[in-house]
Amino acid sequence: MSRERGMSSLALVLLLLILGSLMLAGLNQQLDALLRIVSAERQAIQHQATAQSALEWGRTLDWQTQVDYACQQHPLQPWRVCLRLTGGRALLIASSDSITLWRLGEVKADGVHFLPHGWSDFCPLKERALCQPQ
Repeated sequence: MSRERGMSSLALVLLLLILGSLMLAGLNQQLDALLRIVSAERQAIQHQATAQSALEWGRTLDWQTQVDYACQQHPLQPWRVCLRLTGGRALLIASSDSITLWRLGEVKADGVHFLPHGWSDFCPLKERALCQPQ
């Protein structure tokens, strides 16, 4: 009889071990899924910050008002910003990977002046082709 109790105890321990292993495997799968989500979110935030930095850098540049479209490359960063002039208005375009940001401005006699609240994360023009960097 004592021998039967030992077998039932061993079976209970093995059952607990199997259940624990299944729970750990499930938790590991959840952790992997959440890690992928966090990684994608981190990358999106990084691209957003890069595009905002490029937009601010482009805002500080002296742009020529004689050409309808011009781009400038940052000397130290992989940033490229473009300015499109259409009918007295200016549109500054900056992008990083899949994120593109825009800033509206006005063309005046002394150059381009960007509006204080003119930035946008969607194309502010009716014609989307004009909002794409070339």
